[in-house]
Amino acid sequence: MLPLEETVKSGIILDVEVRQTETSKTQPWPRPVAQVWITMLLLITCLLYSARMAMPVCAVTMATQFSWSKTDSGVVMSGFFYGYCLTQVLGGYASDRIGGERVLLLSSIAWAFVTTITPLLAHLSISPLITMTTARFLMGLFQGVHYPSLASVCAQRVGEGERGFVMGVIGCGSHLGVLFVGGLGSVILELHSWEPVFTIVGLLSALWAFGVWQCLVTDTVSEKASNSDSKSHPEHSVAFWLNLCMKPPVLSMLFTHLCYRAGYYTLLSWLPTFFKETYPHAKGWVFNVVPWFVAMVSSLLGGSLSKYLIKNGYCVSAVRKMMQFCSMGISSIFLLLLCRNPSFLSAVVLASAAIGLGTFNNSGVTVNVHDLAPSCAGALYGVMNTCGALSGILLVYFSGYLVELTQSWDVVFSLLTLVNVAGLSVFLAFGDAQRLDLD
Repeated sequence: MLPLEETVKSGIILDVEVRQTETSKTQPWPRPVAQVWITMLLLITCLLYSARMAMPVCAVTMATQFSWSKTDSGVVMSGFFYGYCLTQVLGGYASDRIGGERVLLLSSIAWAFVTTITPLLAHLSISPLITMTTARFLMGLFQGVHYPSLASVCAQRVGEGERGFVMGVIGCGSHLGVLFVGGLGSVILELHSWEPVFTIVGLLSALWAFGVWQCLVTDTVSEKASNSDSKSHPEHSVAFWLNLCMKPPVLSMLFTHLCYRAGYYTLLSWLPTFFKETYPHAKGWVFNVVPWFVAMVSSLLGGSLSKYLIKNGYCVSAVRKMMQFCSMGISSIFLLLLCRNPSFLSAVVLASAAIGLGTFNNSGVTVNVHDLAPSCAGALYGVMNTCGALSGILLVYFSGYLVELTQSWDVVFSLLTLVNVAGLSVFLAFGDAQRLDLD
């Protein structure tokens, strides 16, 4: 019996050591450090979207200057997504290995540089169509690591009950960035030309990177380096990944994220066109500003609600599903109401409600990856976001085709509702929040 007892004891010790190794990777920030980092991550997400949306804001002016057709403009715009899909998994994997803070800093320096030199590239002797498409591709390539890195940072540095709130706060940055570059771009385009929009956003992003390097990352990276041996960052085998990705909670999370992102990119791309064509005499700033301002507020609300519920003892899995139900279930009701030919004011309210409730996803599926696999959250989120970006490209194109074919926006809003219901149903049925990366 002695060998059996020794074997059991050794197995228990080995299991405890594995769990301690995985736990050692998660070192939550002290509260003062967390407050500073969350603020900085909010700012860089804002600047990230400002840089990303600078081209769409300036597209009409640039098309006039360079004699681009609608097809040419579409080629330039789509260049971003091809680059964006390529670095998602790589960025997440690197973040899990060397720390998301370091990856965020390096990528921010890269895309800030591309943004700043975009006006110079446009005036080279090469065709502007080629240089601008290349710039957009590089922008997507470098920005593709951002959200997987955030997922890795959140999994390693933020406690379970705080993750929904933190991602909700950081998620505000994307909407704030759209508002910032939209307002800044509108003023600059009226007073000058399109070039300063890129230069200002690029220099602000470079300033952020310099400040983070000087004030924050040195200490964090030093701490990471002291824990960066092979035991604290074990390699996951192919078998591990296959086993993880075939589990129902992971598959349901991937599918739901794919559905959500497809709908989000479609609304982001086509909603302004819907308002311009349906309400040609309406003021553009109203439908370009109000929904995204509401989204900022609702993102904070969703994060705060998630934090409150978990803090008061609600099951994490139930909270994630509740947030996702608001994001893809209740929001779909407002999308369907847009099919009933509402007045302009009603349409703005309905669109704002749909987009605002959609931000509850930041406290649902977006942070579910931290629950299921914190040791490889960055890489797994990279897989999720790659699928989401590809599905977004397809649904954006297909929605435009449907509008051209049917001359009606009702079919688009109905299609988005169908996609939302499909993704939500799968998550409600198979989603979970129990950790799976220790098996």
